[in-house]
Amino acid sequence: MQNMNNLKQCLTPEQYKVTQENGTERPFQNAYWNNHEKGIYVDIVSGEVLFSSQDKFDSGTGWPSFSKPFIERHITEHTDNSLFPPRTEVRSKQADSHLGHVFNDGPTETGLRYCINSAALRFIPLEEMEAEGYGEHKKHIE
Repeated sequence: MQNMNNLKQCLTPEQYKVTQENGTERPFQNAYWNNHEKGIYVDIVSGEVLFSSQDKFDSGTGWPSFSKPFIERHITEHTDNSLFPPRTEVRSKQADSHLGHVFNDGPTETGLRYCINSAALRFIPLEEMEAEGYGEHKKHIE
């Protein structure tokens, strides 16, 4: 995990705003909303594995959407009262990065839509997973 004191220097201003200040990036103008490559999505701060391309779907919202976390214990959920009605905020467990929100309107078997900011994620393509230290997860993506 990156030194939390140096996050402002390590992250782009948008990544910092999203992960540390609970910000939201613009829809349809972010890195992964339309990414269809096979691989995994990890926390931009800690590198912990969060989501898989296997569970990604096009929600039409302009943000990456997933039906479930790849490793559920790496995600925490909290009540967000900043808007009405309250929403369920999703954060990474290790780095406590704000990721986005989860909604009960997903089209898949889970019925969930994890609406996640690209700025909170780093995508690791399937062919780079081994070199990046995530080889143990390849069998779940191929």
